Amino acid sequence: MLQQVTDDVLVHQSELLRNNTVVVRGLSGVLIVDPGITDAELRSLARDLRDLGDPVVAGFATHPDWDHALWHPELGDAPRFGTARCAAFLRDLRAQPDWQAQVVEGLPPEIADEVPVEPFGLITGLPEGTTHLPWQGPTVTVHEHRAHSVGHAALVVVDSRVLVAGDMLSDLFVPMLDHAREGSDPVEDYLAGLRVLESVADRVDAVVPGHGSVARGPEVRARIERDRAYLHALRDGVEPDDPRLGPDVPEGWEWVRDIHAAQARGVAQRRAAAEPESHERTAEPAVHGDVRSAR
Repeated sequence: MLQQVTDDVLVHQSELLRNNTVVVRGLSGVLIVDPGITDAELRSLARDLRDLGDPVVAGFATHPDWDHALWHPELGDAPRFGTARCAAFLRDLRAQPDWQAQVVEGLPPEIADEVPVEPFGLITGLPEGTTHLPWQGPTVTVHEHRAHSVGHAALVVVDSRVLVAGDMLSDLFVPMLDHAREGSDPVEDYLAGLRVLESVADRVDAVVPGHGSVARGPEVRARIERDRAYLHALRDGVEPDDPRLGPDVPEGWEWVRDIHAAQARGVAQRRAAAEPESHERTAEPAVHGDVRSAR
């Protein structure tokens, strides 16, 4: 069932992971962001849109995770966009002979037989540096960053003052880091992504996260600060004081603590591996300085 955020922005939420499909209404039809996640839920979304009389004229994937780049034949054949990096990642994945098996392997077993995999990842990459989504509807700005996943982008529906955050600013998930990207610091990448979202926070009244409830008013900045505090705790090697990890998490979401535990281990390992290199870098100039002064 579609729930209204503003007159022009609606949300359709999945059951298992509380994924939020965002619908932006325009004069000629709707933009769908991150449609998901089961066949039945996607059919329900298509039926709701038909009841509204709104054809689908565009789609957008905020990033290439399996639950954010889905589609369904009943939604039609509208162009589906993503950042250039998001599209390239998905194109490379679909070029592998066993790509469907790889996607299915990553699905929750409860719904592995219920997710329409075939249309997954058919995304057209926007030109590098694109700031506005090319569709015939309300102005939607694109804000790419490096947090969570390659090619991740948030959208701002300008006149409606709504931020579509992708897999960030959730009240259910702690920030989930991209440990797979080589040559980068996933915590610092995520903090930089939060700064991108913070730069538009004064222009929005509501945030739709990829998972969980819509944030409104002061809760928008509160979620940014909550995610930042979690990341600082990870970086500093201390246990975060975070309600998403506390005793009052919703039933069935206790496994988020396992995500945190794995991330804490990963960040600690990176920190331990970097410390010897840091000592070597600081020691070497001192030796060279002694040699120069002796001469």
